[in-house]
Amino acid sequence: MEHFSMLKGLSGGSILVVAVVFLVLLYLVRNQAHKSIRAFCRVINNAMRLCASSVLQAEKRLAQRNREVLLAGGMKEVEAELEREFQRVEAVVKHDLQAYPSFHRKMADLVTKIDEDYASSTETPLLPPAWLSAVEAFAKVPAGKDSGVAMILGEIHKTLEGQQKTALDEYRKSSAVRHGLLEKIRPYCRSLSKNLEKVGKTIIGLEERAKIIDEKMTEYEQIRAKSEAATRKLSSSSLTQFVIAGFVMVIAIGGAIINFNLIALPMSEMVGGGSYIGPYKTSNVAAMVIILMELSMGLFFMESLRITRLFPLISNMDDRLRTRMLWVSFTLLLILAGVESSLAFMRDRIASDMEALRQSLAGAEVAAIASRSLIPTVGQMVLGFVLPFALTFVAIPLETFIHSSRTVLGLFVMWLLRMTALVLRLIGNVAHYSGKVVISVYDLVVAPFLWVEKKVAKGHPVEIKMSPKEEASR
Repeated sequence: MEHFSMLKGLSGGSILVVAVVFLVLLYLVRNQAHKSIRAFCRVINNAMRLCASSVLQAEKRLAQRNREVLLAGGMKEVEAELEREFQRVEAVVKHDLQAYPSFHRKMADLVTKIDEDYASSTETPLLPPAWLSAVEAFAKVPAGKDSGVAMILGEIHKTLEGQQKTALDEYRKSSAVRHGLLEKIRPYCRSLSKNLEKVGKTIIGLEERAKIIDEKMTEYEQIRAKSEAATRKLSSSSLTQFVIAGFVMVIAIGGAIINFNLIALPMSEMVGGGSYIGPYKTSNVAAMVIILMELSMGLFFMESLRITRLFPLISNMDDRLRTRMLWVSFTLLLILAGVESSLAFMRDRIASDMEALRQSLAGAEVAAIASRSLIPTVGQMVLGFVLPFALTFVAIPLETFIHSSRTVLGLFVMWLLRMTALVLRLIGNVAHYSGKVVISVYDLVVAPFLWVEKKVAKGHPVEIKMSPKEEASR
């Protein structure tokens, strides 16, 4: 107030004098003021650029670390896939090709047997009897009226007919034997065809496994070479796994909320509805503890099965000890599921009693329920028993979410650092050009004195002394 009263007391002339004196002082310290403004803005600009450079260096180091983590995780995953493929190939070889020597001997025996039976089943032409030529020569003898010759010829005819019948019977018997041999060949041929088909399927399966192994080995070599294509592929895979695992985790959280609401009400009857642990009801805390215990047992169950590997200590246990832990976790999970099913049964009864109490307090007549449907009660009990086992499988997306979140979090921090560096550089540039603006405004304030200085400088030019070398060069 005193300053305002002093300003009011000053006349217009006095104010003008003070303004002129102030402008003169600004003109006199113009060069020093320019230097001070430039120095201050330069300090801010350099500081911001230095901070931006440090942030970018941190971003590069984080990108390098994120890439190493990504490549290490991808290499580990490909190694696990290759191990599984080699185990499958080993199982196929052991199951189908381990007995190949005996199978080869069996095939050779079958081929030999078929060859022998086929050779035995071939038809051999019958040789003409040795005495056929003698009969032919005797038949050329003219019979004439000699009854002895006619009798001999008749006997020969009868003998030939008997011999022909005997030969025909022998031919039929040999044909039946050949047909029997060919009939025996049929099961051998079928067995040979089945064995060859089985070997063919095994070989085709091994070829497909070999192609998969080749693809995985190519991917493994790219990861070891730290190529950009492998890095981009792993980053995309990590982002996809993060989104999918996060979606499944959201579904699991919804299931846990339903599970919580299912057992929170009956827990209030067990631990008391009026007691509190801090700002929370004891019944709600107890229900949450039961759900967390179910999740823990489910996680230990999955770790004991070696489906997940969040705890290397469990997966590296001895098989006997790990089996014991498997049965212990399953037993506790089963007990907790039974407890939750009982609580769900209690919840239905408590809800019915509370509804009857509200109706009686409202003055309405409570109708006696002669026959009440058991479907809601049974449904709640089944839901309370199944939900703990369903939440057990949350361990799988949880592991994927944790592993992929490292990459996603690294990418987010890299983006944040890059944006921070951009903002710092922007502040530095703003400070730099703000100094120029302030200097221009400063010169605009003292513009009359600068104009006078310019006129005086034109009237009295300043001689510029040059050195001898400059004069000689000129």
